[in-house]
Amino acid sequence: MSDLIKLVETESASARANHPNFHAGDTVNVHVKIREGNKERVQQFRGTVIQKRNPNSNGETFTVRKVSNGVGIERIFPILSPNLDKIELIRKGKVRRARLYYLRGKQGKAARIKEKI
Repeated sequence: MSDLIKLVETESASARANHPNFHAGDTVNVHVKIREGNKERVQQFRGTVIQKRNPNSNGETFTVRKVSNGVGIERIFPILSPNLDKIELIRKGKVRRARLYYLRGKQGKAARIKEKI
């Protein structure tokens, strides 16, 4: 039984290694596989990472927020999802918190995050 668990964990560790190391405040471009009927295409979701939950576990997820037409959209992605094609790190953000829920109440320039140099 424990051998089976170790096997699954090693497989997930190799899948996790394909993604860049990112944290809250970073801007990422997530390529998601979308299925429409019998066709499959890749759609990009670009935004700021608000949080990462359950790091280094099989249930690890991250939340990405973007503003589209003045409406905030948040999407939660499991790291080990087969629907994730790839994750691109666009820019590193300089933040002092692990959860950036305060961005939900900000608009425009107030919602900006400084870039880490």
